[in-house]
Amino acid sequence: MKVILLERVERLGVIGDVVSVKDGFARNFLLPRSKALRATAANMKVFDAQRHQIEARNAEARAAAGRVGEKLDGSTYVLIRQAGESGQLYGSVSGRDVADAAVADGFKVDRSQVVLDVPIKTLGVHQVKIRLHAEVTVTVNVNVARSQDEADRQGRGEDIIASQFDEERLAAEEAAADLLEGGAGQAMQDASFDR
Repeated sequence: MKVILLERVERLGVIGDVVSVKDGFARNFLLPRSKALRATAANMKVFDAQRHQIEARNAEARAAAGRVGEKLDGSTYVLIRQAGESGQLYGSVSGRDVADAAVADGFKVDRSQVVLDVPIKTLGVHQVKIRLHAEVTVTVNVNVARSQDEADRQGRGEDIIASQFDEERLAAEEAAADLLEGGAGQAMQDASFDR
């Protein structure tokens, strides 16, 4: 199906381009969301008559998204989730969770604007893109942790999982050294001297 684009669509074109797309994409996405018109002779005349208004409306929406984007860009949101010892989340963090965090911070972000190809399934600080407008994309940091203390440590750049394994390894080495110095290690040494 041929359509006339009413706004910039990624990997497709800009305002006024006549492009050929699959019927389902046009019927289910472009046409219902007013991103395009069917490319008929009547619609071409309507588009040409309203082109300046459409471009002005798009420029105004882009400017508004740019103002919001300046405030939102680089923001950090802490999400507390349950996770296993290896850092794997029991659930996942989706685009809806990121959008809810931004809304709680006072921004108007819809979950469809969050660009998250795969859900976040591990602890750590993750960068997530938010597309406020077809031409305005910002990046926010999502700090996924098991507690606020872990989130603070991750925010300072500490790798929680690596430090946890280091702490456990040091504790095991200390326990082994205590065994060798104290009871079990001493008994083995005394038995070897008696021979």
